[in-house]
Amino acid sequence: MFCVTYLLSMSVVNLELIQQAAENLKPVVKLSDLQFCERLSKQYQAEIYLKREDQQLVRSFKIRGAYNLISSLNKDQKAKGVVCASAGNHAQGVAFSCKKLQVFGTIFMPLNAPMQKINRVKNFGGEFIKIELVGQNFDEASFQSREFSQKTEAIFVHAFDNPLTVAGQGTIGLEIMNQMQDLYQSKPDYIVVAVGGGGLIAGITEAVKSISSDTKIISGEVDNQASMHYSITQNKITELAEIGTFVDGTAVNRIGNIPFEIAKNKIDKFVEVSEGRVCSDMIDLYQSEGIITEPSGALAVSSLDKIKDEIKGKKVVCVICGGNNDISRYPDVLEKSLVWKGLKHYFVVNFNQKPGELKKFLSQVLGPQDDIVLFEYIKKTNREKGGALVGIQIQQKSDYQDLIKRLQVSQVDFQEIKQDDLIYKVLI
Repeated sequence: MFCVTYLLSMSVVNLELIQQAAENLKPVVKLSDLQFCERLSKQYQAEIYLKREDQQLVRSFKIRGAYNLISSLNKDQKAKGVVCASAGNHAQGVAFSCKKLQVFGTIFMPLNAPMQKINRVKNFGGEFIKIELVGQNFDEASFQSREFSQKTEAIFVHAFDNPLTVAGQGTIGLEIMNQMQDLYQSKPDYIVVAVGGGGLIAGITEAVKSISSDTKIISGEVDNQASMHYSITQNKITELAEIGTFVDGTAVNRIGNIPFEIAKNKIDKFVEVSEGRVCSDMIDLYQSEGIITEPSGALAVSSLDKIKDEIKGKKVVCVICGGNNDISRYPDVLEKSLVWKGLKHYFVVNFNQKPGELKKFLSQVLGPQDDIVLFEYIKKTNREKGGALVGIQIQQKSDYQDLIKRLQVSQVDFQEIKQDDLIYKVLI
């Protein structure tokens, strides 16, 4: 058995530690499915497999690292309690582990954490946990949780930068290699992993590269929160000043020290994708495969497009890392998907305040398959002009240029609103 105090302070992750974690996790972790995906395989002319970590009891891989760390604590450490910071999934893993092992835990979550995740944390932890909602993102919540740990001496259960956490996540790599051999008599050529703080990809990389050095590991990040890729390009851990938080499961300003050290030496490629792409793949996974993912859960699949030329004819595993999606977020998911596909466009139109203007707009500007999906007057007091926010959905991306031409020919006073415009963020 490894010395827990030593491992809590060092950055040692190796195959032996991951194998020990696999033994520790047997009572609580499901051997999640490794499914062949026919749709994606045809799309990318490769053999695409999905590692379904959304099937875990807490609907994400996070139970692995959390339980491995907490279960490895000695009696005195457990008596001090534990503390963690999380956007939701790690919190659920810690909450479950606290109740299972009867250890009290304090969980710091950012203010923008989805209510679905907050409620599930409460359900898993029950009387053994207390939730503190602080900060605008994971990093701010993490700062508060570390201060709490120092004041109370509660053991800090890091979401991605502790060797026991990383080793727990690394058990997924062991499972992938065993399942590929048992089910498909092969080994994967590529494994694609979503990256936030980096614990998941660090553990998988360490496990897989110890077994098959030829298997390539691909890091997938959202382009507005790519702290891993940016740190790699800078050749040092570099904190991002600002990140997007819609893909909340990977919204981390600064990657961990352990993940960075493993990544810079062993990860083969780093790719970035947009939020809209992730949302589109979330929808496709649900409609085609019946798989409910959260945004970060679809990130590995979204990353395939960035390596599509090199994976042709190869065996590729995508880790579906989580399925904790709040149903109330689906309108935003659909919105981002349509905008990314170029099917939904917004305009400010300044109508003349006289009879027939709206009818003229509908007849002269809209194509036969176009649809107005939003119409709201912005300024209602001017007697000569009336500004309106208009959203138009088209059938296919190629219809956009014709729409713009009709707007120009009709001599309508208009301005298109782009995603980067402040007015887009305020009004839409």
